[in-house]
Amino acid sequence: MPVPVAPGRLPLLGHTLPMLLRRYEFTTSLRNHGDVVRVDLGTMPTYVVTNPRLVHELLVTKGPLFRKGALFDRFLPVFGNGLATSNGTFHRGQRRMVQPSFHRDRIAAYTETMARAAADLTSTWRPGQVRVVEEDTQALAVTIVGEALFSTEMGKRAIEEVRRSIFIVLKHGMVRALSPSFVEKLPLRGNREFDAAIERMRAIVLDVVRGWREDGTDRGDLLSMLLLARHPDTGAGMSDRQVHDEVMTLLIGGIETTALALAWACHELARHPEVERRVHAEVDEVLGGRTPTFADVEKLVYVNQVVNEVLRMYPVWFLMRRALAPVELGDVVLPAGAEVIFSPHALHHDPASFEAPYRFDPGRWSPERAAKVPKGAFVPFGAGTRQCVGNLFARTEIVITLATVAARWRLVPVPGRPVRVRFTSAAYPSRLLMTAIPRNRVGGRSP
Repeated sequence: MPVPVAPGRLPLLGHTLPMLLRRYEFTTSLRNHGDVVRVDLGTMPTYVVTNPRLVHELLVTKGPLFRKGALFDRFLPVFGNGLATSNGTFHRGQRRMVQPSFHRDRIAAYTETMARAAADLTSTWRPGQVRVVEEDTQALAVTIVGEALFSTEMGKRAIEEVRRSIFIVLKHGMVRALSPSFVEKLPLRGNREFDAAIERMRAIVLDVVRGWREDGTDRGDLLSMLLLARHPDTGAGMSDRQVHDEVMTLLIGGIETTALALAWACHELARHPEVERRVHAEVDEVLGGRTPTFADVEKLVYVNQVVNEVLRMYPVWFLMRRALAPVELGDVVLPAGAEVIFSPHALHHDPASFEAPYRFDPGRWSPERAAKVPKGAFVPFGAGTRQCVGNLFARTEIVITLATVAARWRLVPVPGRPVRVRFTSAAYPSRLLMTAIPRNRVGGRSP
């Protein structure tokens, strides 16, 4: 059957809040035009899938019939041919090599780093001190991912370079990916900053990889796992460039998601005192004042519900796929080579899947209510064979950090300073100012 055509083009550029809201309003409105809607992405025709059931087909049941789309092609200079951008047989082989690095036993070992880093950060807070929350969460995410990846002295240098460069890459990366290709060749300040940051990160990561090759010691970090990995069929290891590409993928994919979720979680807890009280009560009961461990993550049931709700409300704007051959989705046959879009933000705010979708409601993730969420309606880390390989690492990091903070502190909004939003691949708080207030607990519990 003919594909409905959306009125207007998908708005791309612009960083102000009104521009951001117009993007979101446009993509969320597409469900009113059909399950699959033709939209022009700039000058490129695309097909937007708005029905969660069809998104599940796109990502899972018919996932092998698609590869990453045009958006990911533009990210090749950033990620190289890592898991986020590679396709086909090469991607499957790389995934089988990288996956053991994120086994539950490995993540359990990294939990100590997560808890210590969160405790170190909050130990610098002072009662009544105003914190720029997104700066704290960004710094923390860099520390955790960096220390999980690199454990050598050279690795410490790499972490400092990541701290310096990663948010320049995130700031300019999406704009660059969505702009016409000639824009990246213009002598603009943003282009110069982006190119320099990418080159600095590439150089230091390759230096660390070469240093590890010379030393050859398994240090138990993610880099050692990548360098020691062997293809299950051929027995071959990764080249230096392949390792570099996977490290860049883990850095960029692993830092923004957790920094974003943690910052918005602090904001939402402050806006919802009853949710905050329940988080404090659960943390007090489960931890009893001690440092959280990996075994505690599943016991922090309500904290996990809060994390799910934050991931629902603040996901990426959209992602893309490309059809390898004619593919039937619902009543539509997509032609070979078709560029396909799905919007996690639109899916997560669909009232057909989530009652009152713009209300922050961790209770919607209770077992009874969560079981009613349709497949494909909640995709914070994607799904199928392209699901983010580090999703358990990210979830664990967010839960451990929230529990560590909540055990000792409350963060209260600064009056008269409303939250501003900037845009990378998702809505990001900018100058989220909050006052650190020590928790007063009686007998280890909140009064």
